[in-house]
Amino acid sequence: MSVTQSLLVIFLLILLSAFFSVAEIALAASRRLRLRQMADDGDSRAERALRVQEQPGEYFTVVQVGQNAVAILGGIVGEGAFSPSLTEMFSLWVSPSMAGTLGFLLSFFIVTSAFILLADLLPRRLSMNEPERYIVRVLTPMHWCVLIFKPITWFYNHATEALFKLLGLPMTRDERITSDDILAMTEAGTKAGVLAVREQQVIANVFELDSRTVASAMTQRDSVAFFYRDDSDAIIRARIAEEPFSTYPVCEGDIDHVIGYVDAKDLFQRALNNQPLSLSDGSSLIRKVLIVPDRLTLAEVLEQFRQVHEDFAVIVNEYSLVVGVVTLNDVMSTVMGDLVGPTDEEQIIRRDEHSWLIDGIAPIEDVMRVLHLDDMPNDDEYETLAGFLMVMLRRVPRRTDSVDWGGYRFEVMDVDSYRIDQVLVTRLVIDSGHPAAALSAAAAVAATEPAVKLPAPPADKPVS
Repeated sequence: MSVTQSLLVIFLLILLSAFFSVAEIALAASRRLRLRQMADDGDSRAERALRVQEQPGEYFTVVQVGQNAVAILGGIVGEGAFSPSLTEMFSLWVSPSMAGTLGFLLSFFIVTSAFILLADLLPRRLSMNEPERYIVRVLTPMHWCVLIFKPITWFYNHATEALFKLLGLPMTRDERITSDDILAMTEAGTKAGVLAVREQQVIANVFELDSRTVASAMTQRDSVAFFYRDDSDAIIRARIAEEPFSTYPVCEGDIDHVIGYVDAKDLFQRALNNQPLSLSDGSSLIRKVLIVPDRLTLAEVLEQFRQVHEDFAVIVNEYSLVVGVVTLNDVMSTVMGDLVGPTDEEQIIRRDEHSWLIDGIAPIEDVMRVLHLDDMPNDDEYETLAGFLMVMLRRVPRRTDSVDWGGYRFEVMDVDSYRIDQVLVTRLVIDSGHPAAALSAAAAVAATEPAVKLPAPPADKPVS
């Protein structure tokens, strides 16, 4: 075989090997969701690709047989094409035996490099960029290859399946899509500019509903506006004017004995009709209230809202004490984030590039998101920023107490009757002007007095 003929054969073998490389990577990298969309749009080749992905045994067997056979043939033809000429060239400077060795090594390097670059790396990268585009194009020729090599593929398939069973390995690909997979895709879409950052955050918030407890979205006990059953018309009108809300719990004696709730629309309708706003026994204004435990997740609360067709619930702890209330709007605000304009003061306010003023009752998940923290110490023991400070200090925080964690200083700015109103969070900056690395997990307490055991919290006073 002449050198020209050998080069032509090598070129054809490279093309054949490149075809098998494209066929292999295109099938493995093709996304089922994308193929399903193509199939729904009428592309029958995409439907065939989905079926091949479900049972890819024969397909990949043909690919491997083809690639190995082409590689062996390429080595044989390449050695015969280049080795004699290279040996003759090297013999001008070295001994015949050394020239033969050098000619063989250089011939091997040239042929191997050509196959690696043109038959492996280039087609694989091309097919990885657009796998669905290439898989629908190579399916038909691969179908004929499977038919031609049927006896060979039968033998190797059965041998491979026997090995899989012997080793206890799964025979099919796991096609389950987890929440982590979806979040990873949305993050990739955000980086590619397909999704806006706020849209990606909304999707992430939806998946957090299963992990965030209702306490992270509720209105705290001391902020709840409620009526007593025996409140007079004047008191009710004054309360509505002072604290206008859509729903008010109705209590008997104190806030821990909730007997129902009233809708502000019903109260307004009576006021417009000049009727008394009485909540005494037998009042038709009082509705049955939904009571939920404080350990429920937001997803579970949504399910309870759906079952009872309500959008308001009172939250109690394990001692049957009211800790707050939650509405459907509270849950949806958690999902939508800053896409929904808040009706009250923001809990997290950025003062400048390196500091934030945060309400003590701000959910710790929101604080972590704003500060770009991946975790917090003992995060299963608290729901809010105030709870984080209590756990780290091991006592009720006082004004000017501070905790250093994760490159930030959390300093208590205002305390009202044991309740942490405001916390100043400052990014710790080293001399060079760059944020400091994450600090030790131990809290650095700025207060001079020693830490003491956290006392039992005092009983909450009824809010009127």
